[in-house]
Amino acid sequence: MTTKKAAPKPAPKKPVHKKPAPKPKPTEGSTTYTLVTMPDNGLTAIYNLLKSATKTIDMTMYELTDTTVTTILTTAAKSGVKVRVILDQNNEKKSNTTAYNTLTAGGVSVHWANPTYACTHQKTITVDSATSAIMTLNLVTVDYPTSRDFAVITNNAADIAAIETTFNADFTDATITPPTGDNLVWSPTNSRASLLSVINGATKSLLIAQEEMADTQVESAIEAALKRGVAVTMVQENLTGTYTAILQTFKADGANVATYSSRTGYYIHAKIILADYGTSQATLFLGSENVSTASLNKNRELGLIFNDAACMEGVYTAITADYNNGHQTLVVPAHFHPQII
Repeated sequence: MTTKKAAPKPAPKKPVHKKPAPKPKPTEGSTTYTLVTMPDNGLTAIYNLLKSATKTIDMTMYELTDTTVTTILTTAAKSGVKVRVILDQNNEKKSNTTAYNTLTAGGVSVHWANPTYACTHQKTITVDSATSAIMTLNLVTVDYPTSRDFAVITNNAADIAAIETTFNADFTDATITPPTGDNLVWSPTNSRASLLSVINGATKSLLIAQEEMADTQVESAIEAALKRGVAVTMVQENLTGTYTAILQTFKADGANVATYSSRTGYYIHAKIILADYGTSQATLFLGSENVSTASLNKNRELGLIFNDAACMEGVYTAITADYNNGHQTLVVPAHFHPQII
């Protein structure tokens, strides 16, 4: 990678409006997407989605400690809804054990995730095989007030069918190559190619918000975008200073970079890439995949790539605000220590 100094591109302008908390209202016969922005909107839309179930709830969750969620799930099970939950065990078994026990006692079918994956980092809820929430956030109450995260609630039939097919396999640890529906990005199958396609296809701009930045192929694709004149703006969590070197390289080559570095203050947990916003070819990736080799190659993860205008506007507004409020001078935090992923 080159470290040749280039003139930085102008930073994006600060947004001037906020959106109210979303209320999903699917139109019969059409595909809809509803963005939930955290911490701005809170979990109301997710809780309401769970409460709307009349037949089934299928959930895959990396980490679950939210007692409001476990109460909704057990209440649904007792009312006759078939509730199934997959919880990660390789990384988060200790954290998830209370929820596992509560749900099992409440009549929910709970499955410890397939240990074949390094971890099951997916965060997805599907209700009545008709509506899915695909999320960057875990259901951890303490994180809600200070973490930048997103969820998309959709009724896309092809995507939901693919999610349910994969859930059924994962619930029994069966081998599967997940179907991709119209928009889906799965790890460890098509996520690397999908993310690289978004970055390599950008001609005007890239807006990237990530918790991790630890994959050389993705980093090289960002560098290539800078070299061909794409305006790159990055909002990066850099809690331990692990990513300072690569961020300095990006910045030297013209990227606008802002960092955050606090688990007690504002934390960038989002995983988004928005390409060519404001143009006819604008595209948004949003999901559980981090930019890390483990996330793309070894984990069970799920995201989507789509181009809903309202969702792209909401992500652009939130991440642009984060850029403007972040640290734009790169320093190694005083509490530097090797990152544990």
